[in-house]
Amino acid sequence: MVNLLYKWPVAAKFGSRVPKEKFYEHGNVSTAVREKFVSEVQRITWAYKLAESTINLPGSTSVPEIQVFLIDTKVGDVADQVLAAIDKAIQYPIIFEITRATAGEAQIRMAAAHKQLGLGAPKISAYYSTSWLPADVERQTLPTAISLPTLYAAILDPLTPVKARPGEEMSEVADRLATVRKLEREITTLERKLRTEPQLNRKIELRRSLKTRQQEREQQR
Repeated sequence: MVNLLYKWPVAAKFGSRVPKEKFYEHGNVSTAVREKFVSEVQRITWAYKLAESTINLPGSTSVPEIQVFLIDTKVGDVADQVLAAIDKAIQYPIIFEITRATAGEAQIRMAAAHKQLGLGAPKISAYYSTSWLPADVERQTLPTAISLPTLYAAILDPLTPVKARPGEEMSEVADRLATVRKLEREITTLERKLRTEPQLNRKIELRRSLKTRQQEREQQR
């Protein structure tokens, strides 16, 4: 995991508290996820709004704006299902900052998923996160970008195991992310089988399959 937080532009500060009920009252949020909102979330703040009107970068249909949400936790962390419920309710890409207090020390981590907007519900990848960091850690300036889509890609780039390629659409990055996660699950399964397989000829087959999957994973990164 990377140790990174961004210094969000003052001009983009929004600072509006959002009742968590707004998210889990939607009919498509399960009872279990609603309970996570209640038990895990203390406060949700719409902290920053990165848009052409605030930071003078043009948007697109895929990234019209970028929102930054601050989530203060009750129990030390928040489940990805809670982040996904918020993401699905807001028709813009979101960067989350999650705070907690551990042994009296305030800590924070940044988390986000690749989010693809379309006519229906947004398509959301798995969530990726920084390490937990001291809340007063020195923040880095935002990456240089010529548009909101390029800024969004640059913000996510350090978080994910897949790096955006020149000229690549966010949907293509998300597809490669999904492929890498699938390959990683297959690699884990093959490694487990290899450790317990007693037959030599079968071990050779498993090693061959494992090497193939590892090569495929590297090609997607």
